[in-house]
Amino acid sequence: MKIVFAGTPEFAAQAMRALHQAGHEIVLTLTQPDRRAGRGMHLQASPVKMFAQENNIPVLQPETLKQTHADLEKRSAAQAAYQFLASIDFDAMVVVAYGLILPQDILDLASRNGRHGCFNIHASLLPRWRGAAPIQRAIENGDATTGVSIMQMDAGLDTGDTVLVGDLKITPHETTASLHDRLAALGAELMVKTLSDLDQGVVLARTPQPSDGITYAEKILKNEAEIDWQLSADEVDRRIRALNPFPGSTSSLAGEQFKFWNSCLPSQVQTHDDAFPGQVIGFSADGAYVQCGDGVIEILEMQKPGGKKTSASACLQTHRTQEKIMQFKKD
Repeated sequence: MKIVFAGTPEFAAQAMRALHQAGHEIVLTLTQPDRRAGRGMHLQASPVKMFAQENNIPVLQPETLKQTHADLEKRSAAQAAYQFLASIDFDAMVVVAYGLILPQDILDLASRNGRHGCFNIHASLLPRWRGAAPIQRAIENGDATTGVSIMQMDAGLDTGDTVLVGDLKITPHETTASLHDRLAALGAELMVKTLSDLDQGVVLARTPQPSDGITYAEKILKNEAEIDWQLSADEVDRRIRALNPFPGSTSSLAGEQFKFWNSCLPSQVQTHDDAFPGQVIGFSADGAYVQCGDGVIEILEMQKPGGKKTSASACLQTHRTQEKIMQFKKD
């Protein structure tokens, strides 16, 4: 099958690699413009663009696909992308974490020029967690199960009919990083199966999303990073794991801001009735026990300013010898 692929991050690149390995011909890649990142703030290509370049696949990087955009340069780039897309022969369009909204004229073009229209890989069991951050919000909210939905796209925000769904259990120690990798593999597998079925003439069963159970996964913002120790231990634990790897949870101790990367709820720990939320009340072999508004959390992995990720026990070693009471606080 000839595929137009639109995506940007590693989650999308994994699906792109799987489609390529399955023998599908990717005739065009749409991905977001190169962004500055890293300590040197150098321009970096997206994982999708890097794979496309390695395999001599044409790449377009418009900042928008809206041909009516007010900015002349952006509007011209969007019009050029549309014209190029209209000029090529393809069977289906696959969209995975692209980061740009596909306007109706692009969806219409995909349906008109492609035999099978436009499909999306979404990392949730729709209609739960439509939107930008389904993986993070599922962990943060304590969902027991999540999954991947292959959706026939329409103009709404993740509102199209589903054609294939697969689920995964969320483990008690899951981080966004670990769940991302498992969902990316599942999404790639389901997308390959979807296109394989279409290639063999299978008529896909389209299931409209129910009107109940709709939730929205708002984009993760950096101001969500700071830990509120007044929350319950369960809430703090879920938040820490949900914000790994981005942006990481933070809290201050003795004027230094630390990052928190992993945690758990200890099965047994001696409680301190007089402890304040945010106070370190003890240590395990590698972790640190911290009092929350309700219950105690075990911090497993931390990072000092300018330092490397390490066990919480090792990270706090200096403070253990210098301070009688250690208490993390919000800035």
